[in-house]
Amino acid sequence: MEDSYQLTPSTELLTNERVEQSFQADRSVYIRDHAWMAAGAMAVGMLILWAIGNPHIWTGGVGGLAAIAIRGFYVASDELNVRWDLTNLRLLGPQTRVVLLGDIENVRILASAIQVISKTGDKHLLKYQGDRNSTKAAIMAAAANT
Repeated sequence: MEDSYQLTPSTELLTNERVEQSFQADRSVYIRDHAWMAAGAMAVGMLILWAIGNPHIWTGGVGGLAAIAIRGFYVASDELNVRWDLTNLRLLGPQTRVVLLGDIENVRILASAIQVISKTGDKHLLKYQGDRNSTKAAIMAAAANT
């Protein structure tokens, strides 16, 4: 696999650095989120067709469901294999994404994702977390200990 498309951290660990915890997407959360997206896409598709006077509004539901199902199928192999590693010094993401624990400004929950914001304004998203509260707590605790 080419370095520019790795789904796991490719950054070398520093001397005295060790991985404390890893975070990977949860398949059931991925499916649940896509079911909600499909429901929304179906409703919007049907609403648009109703608003323009199309007598076959049900096709908006079929189209919305198909769009999200196809997206979910094709993107799943990537999204479910993304891994973030929390070390005693840094948060390491896919490819060469790195956030020093001391540079973490804020950690927020966005639906099933965790958003990590650095002091420089860089934003990183750990998507489809099975237990988003514990993921957030682990990152915040590690950042507080630096």
